[in-house]
Amino acid sequence: MSANTIFPKLEIPDTLAAGPGPGNTDQRVLDSFINAGMADHMQGDVLRGMIESKFMLRTLFGTQNTHTFGVGGSGFSGLDCMFSAVMPGDTVVAFTNGTFSGIDVMTLQMKASTTTELATNAASPKAASVTVITIPHGQSVTGEMVDAALAEHKPKWAFMAHWETGSGRINDIRGFSDACLEHGAMGLVDAVSSLGVANFSIDDYAGVDGWASCPQKGVLCLPMTYAPVSFSDRYIASLKETGCYTYVHHPILEARHWGIIDGKDVDKGTYHRTHSGYAIAAFHEALRITLQEGLAQRAKNYAFHEHALSAAVTAMGCEVTSNMTSLVVLNLPANLAGREMELVQACRAKGFGIWPTLSSPVQVRIGILNQLSRAAITEIITRYAEAMNDMGAGLDMATVTTQLDAYYSQQIAAE
Repeated sequence: MSANTIFPKLEIPDTLAAGPGPGNTDQRVLDSFINAGMADHMQGDVLRGMIESKFMLRTLFGTQNTHTFGVGGSGFSGLDCMFSAVMPGDTVVAFTNGTFSGIDVMTLQMKASTTTELATNAASPKAASVTVITIPHGQSVTGEMVDAALAEHKPKWAFMAHWETGSGRINDIRGFSDACLEHGAMGLVDAVSSLGVANFSIDDYAGVDGWASCPQKGVLCLPMTYAPVSFSDRYIASLKETGCYTYVHHPILEARHWGIIDGKDVDKGTYHRTHSGYAIAAFHEALRITLQEGLAQRAKNYAFHEHALSAAVTAMGCEVTSNMTSLVVLNLPANLAGREMELVQACRAKGFGIWPTLSSPVQVRIGILNQLSRAAITEIITRYAEAMNDMGAGLDMATVTTQLDAYYSQQIAAE
């Protein structure tokens, strides 16, 4: 091809997103995005949408934190904003038990590194002030682990992911928060996969001072819209003392555009950077949908349908190693072991978007984000079973369907 090649129009077919995220976007969110007028980012309705969104976010987070808002971008943007308060030389204890908490740890290493440490290995520095506690793949971080590490190192900051989608494990947020309080650490939590799925209120965890999530998982907005964050008064006070090396992801400056100035809500925010009216419309609608359903009911629905999926793949001979309610992580039966990537690629080729784990050992990840219906779960299980059979699993599809119908029938009868 030449430098002047004009490519054909890009057409991306519909895919059943059945991985850890992003999930398939609700049509109401897509409609809000598409139908937003050509408003500029300081137009009155856009600013009103931002103000209303921050209040809905407080309800979703379960918090009185004034500094609760959305950071433009993906979940990584929200996490980077939260980590911006970590300064070179700050002491940190960080826990990792999967791919994404591992990336968070890398970010913390960068934030806490001195100029000399950065120069030594700019892409992956190892800050002497950061202690990394690595938990084996497939295991959860426990409160006892956190308490022991914080008691030994007495850091300024402690970090943990709430739900780690790399391995599908839920970590002990109560134990983490209690240990932070006990040992005087300010807790930072990656809630990318738990917000909007699990029924929890962040104000119940006083040891955690910073929370960061993402737009396209439990919140079920479009990717690259707004990543929810929430910061305690203690976090903001620390940030005011030290400052931070960023403009775009500066928590205090970013909050000003959402009508949060000097720790108080005001009628109109001040300019920080360009926001998208389309993205605000989609984000606003996604939050409305979540709150209309109710977090407690949504969490119950996730648990109900995840159990159906988990039981079905177990009946197919797979071993489930996860304990999240929006994602099943599994090992294939012995006769298909080692063919995980082949299975995933075959499914994706047919518009069925499941995922492998991104670290060893390679496992299969099947998610149910925004797939909370009997019909949706039945399609996911049927397509997965067919893919296994294409590889020679020899599953009886009638048995698979019968078991699934029995589960739903029993549960409906019990209600």
